[in-house]
Amino acid sequence: MEIIEIITFHINRLEEVLEVFFRTNYDTEEECREGKIPFIEIDDFGYNFHTEINEFSSSDEYDDIDDDLFVNENEILSFLNEYYVLFMDKLPKPELF
Repeated sequence: MEIIEIITFHINRLEEVLEVFFRTNYDTEEECREGKIPFIEIDDFGYNFHTEINEFSSSDEYDDIDDDLFVNENEILSFLNEYYVLFMDKLPKPELF
C-alpha cells in the first residue's frame, strides 16, 4: 500500500489534528480516504510541518493567508506513507468521493 495522492488537507489547530483526504494505489478514481491524525503522533515521527508556520501566523502581513499554504505537501505525503505502514489498522476505509 502506498499513498499516491493528497486530495486536500488542513492543519486544524483548534482540534490539534491533521485532516487529510487522500488516495492510495489500491483506490479507484472515485474513492478517497479521510484521515485525522493528532499532532502528538506527527511529533512522534519527527515531523513538524504543523508547527513550522507559527512564525508566519504571528505576522500581520500573513493574517489573511491560510496556514496550509505554507506547508510542503510532499512532506505530508512522506509522513502519511510512514505512518500508515506502521499503523495499518488506522488506515481509513475508502469511501466514494
